[in-house]
Amino acid sequence: MYVGKLVFAQLTDLIHPEQFRRCVRRYDGDYKVKTFSCWNQFLCMAFGQLTFRESLRDVETCLGSRPDQLYHLGIRGEVSHSTLADANRERDWRIYYDLAQQLIRRARTLYQNEPTGLDLKETVYALDSTTIDLCLNLFPWARFRRTKGAIKLHTLLDLRGSIPAFISISQGKKADVRILDELVLEPGSFYVMDRGYVDFRRLYCFVLAAAFFVTRAKVGLKLQRLESRSVPPGSSVRCDQIVWLANLSSIQHYPDKLRRIHYVDPDTGKSLVFLTNNLELPALTIALLYKSRWKVELFFKWIKQHLRIKHFYGTSDNAVKTQVWISVCVYVLVAIVKKQLRSNKSLYSILQILSVNAFEKEPLYQVLSGSGCQNREGEICNQLIFSY
Repeated sequence: MYVGKLVFAQLTDLIHPEQFRRCVRRYDGDYKVKTFSCWNQFLCMAFGQLTFRESLRDVETCLGSRPDQLYHLGIRGEVSHSTLADANRERDWRIYYDLAQQLIRRARTLYQNEPTGLDLKETVYALDSTTIDLCLNLFPWARFRRTKGAIKLHTLLDLRGSIPAFISISQGKKADVRILDELVLEPGSFYVMDRGYVDFRRLYCFVLAAAFFVTRAKVGLKLQRLESRSVPPGSSVRCDQIVWLANLSSIQHYPDKLRRIHYVDPDTGKSLVFLTNNLELPALTIALLYKSRWKVELFFKWIKQHLRIKHFYGTSDNAVKTQVWISVCVYVLVAIVKKQLRSNKSLYSILQILSVNAFEKEPLYQVLSGSGCQNREGEICNQLIFSY
């Protein structure tokens, strides 16, 4: 009989205690705290995310129904929804932002050899944002429209494993293109964006950083053709051109060549015009690169459906950001489990299995495989997952 840790505790054991303590000390998270530590706060919020709790009172009720198991979950003391609400309101959300960054770096290392479906060795990122609507009466700090509140999640998704390499939370008013100022560009990498990010002053930063962008041209953009390249007859690529910006003010912001590719989607018949600063890749590869941008849309859809980021446990700016970053931590922890246990199940399936087995005392490998008996392979895999 397996007498080890609960499934939920095995999941949170992926977080190195000293790494978490450093995040807490950096922002004095446990300053003058006697009982309900930042670790307890994280465990309760992560439990709420993993088991799809609707409110802090739901979290309190569920955990309170298993008082004999709280110690084994890693929670010390009683759980009160008022204490948890105070912690979410007052303790710096950057604690969990830093924790998410550490987990993201670890996950990206695990997924660095994951295929992207493109014949490219370079890293490919998809950049986009999603808007989360809020009630303006409850969230007055998040004014978006005259009678509406909202926040935006700006996300740079690494397409190897769909791991978010960068996330920024802003008010709904913030223009998407301004997030380009916050990116640390990696030389040689590809950044795929929609035409809402077309700003030639900012796009020229990609040229200076030796990085590549792929985006769509805005309607009415004036270009001067310098060269036309041949395209295969019958191809979905209708033209491949080297161009120069025709507008004088645009030239001052982007004094370099661009590549314009006209592509007709064979499935929908939609006509698309791409702009990129990469002059070497085949035109069809550029088109496929842009098509891969939809993975970031699937990521937004996934986290909105399966994590608690549309309905918030608190109404303050700090509470909202705390909940979002802890939800990111849970998402990345599930992705790490999938990779380390070499599971063929989807992230959705793993999340569902973990949610209904949180209080079970079985090795994670057996829980995810559905095996009722422990074998040597399960022991080896379970030892692997606890290695930091």
